[in-house]
Amino acid sequence: MNFKKINFLLLAVMFVSLSSCNKDEMDQIHEEPTSAKKQVRELSDTELQKISDLHLNANEVKYESFTLPGGESEMRILIEGDIAMTPQQLKEMKPLRIDSKQYRTYNLVSSPRTINVIGYTGTGYGQNLSAKQRNALQAAVANYNSLNIGLNFTLTFGTNISPYDIVVFQEPNGEAGGVAGFPSNGNPYKYVQIFSGMENYSTATNQHVITHEIGHTLGMRHTDWDTRASCGQSGEAAGNDGAVHIPGTPYGYDSNSIMLACFGANEDGNFGYYDTVAFDYLY
Repeated sequence: MNFKKINFLLLAVMFVSLSSCNKDEMDQIHEEPTSAKKQVRELSDTELQKISDLHLNANEVKYESFTLPGGESEMRILIEGDIAMTPQQLKEMKPLRIDSKQYRTYNLVSSPRTINVIGYTGTGYGQNLSAKQRNALQAAVANYNSLNIGLNFTLTFGTNISPYDIVVFQEPNGEAGGVAGFPSNGNPYKYVQIFSGMENYSTATNQHVITHEIGHTLGMRHTDWDTRASCGQSGEAAGNDGAVHIPGTPYGYDSNSIMLACFGANEDGNFGYYDTVAFDYLY
């Protein structure tokens, strides 16, 4: 999942969209796309400053066209490889103060409510989920329903995406990972792309990636956003705003979190203990 993509634990500071990286040189997968899509324009200084204020990496940003289910294209700002948002959503994001390493943002989903998810099966444009991805999506939705929080998830498969809160579909780019975004106006981010290269990995690893990306749609940020330790990177410097620690979660590196920026080749697809603590606190 290229996830270069706030009490998340307050575990997810801002709900936008993410991917994963190599935890070690041999068996880890970077959670961000390896090949960039066409960049249509440069971002303005104001937009770049807002991204920086939110403590996302303003040096890894593109403004590009995303193909949605059915072939329609819309422009999105792609941040850190797996967090997507429209310019308007970026404008509406509110920074928080930083207290530690597990984070959320103000952008949460209204609760209690039912979140209706659809796995896209349309055969045009190569966007239909594979059998493996459909099984992984079922397991990912089961992950969230097992939390017993203020969000209940339903799942169906089909092509009529309009009535649904979250649409999960394949991006036929041959890469490993996915892209999603953060909530807005109390609603989850609608589109979750799962890259077609995930077909090379187990159902459990696909479950991990899909669960991770849905976490973004609910407002979770990468657990190690400030260090990107799971990717073997230095991460971003902490600042005066952008993230709030979630009570009951660790201040240090949580190797079991499903919201780490990068994922391994042999993930089990399940939440870590403190992931469940974070969601329980938030919802």
